[in-house]
Amino acid sequence: MRTKAHPATQIDVLFDAGKIADRNQELAAEISTGETENLLVIPVLKGSFVFAADLLRSLHHAGLAPEVDFFSLSSYGAGTESRGEVKILRDVESDVTGRNILLIDDILESGRTLAFAKDLLVARQAKSVRICVLLDKPDKRAVDIEADYVGFECPDLFVVGYGIDMAHSFRELPFVGVVRAD
Repeated sequence: MRTKAHPATQIDVLFDAGKIADRNQELAAEISTGETENLLVIPVLKGSFVFAADLLRSLHHAGLAPEVDFFSLSSYGAGTESRGEVKILRDVESDVTGRNILLIDDILESGRTLAFAKDLLVARQAKSVRICVLLDKPDKRAVDIEADYVGFECPDLFVVGYGIDMAHSFRELPFVGVVRAD
């Protein structure tokens, strides 16, 4: 598929909008059966913003009304490979003490960013910290961490769309796709 905004780039659809929407409803149903009292949802920006927004609406339909705050963390900089060092660009403003936390991220690859975030929230005395990711790439793991809720297991391909970017492009796509080299 070629888009009007990026006519020179071919993107093959990996997970289409309908499949993602269905999975968001399933994830919300799964999440609603867990620890949801005093729930604080914390999306990790920027890549998770589209997934988080849709998942939050699905959580509403599942009968939940969580509070929302945001982390902005970086381990990539401008590159496509994790540097291994996680930086807080924007910290959570809410007090997490005694709260049930749901961390949302776009992709679990090396695990460094989510391990850092989870450890930080545990150190701040959160009651529980669960992780929900749209995509899981278990073969890329560099640290010992697993997501509690996974949208899709993803092959080791460079993906874009549905909030996930390549050099700040393609976030607007309503699907997750793979950029094909022509």
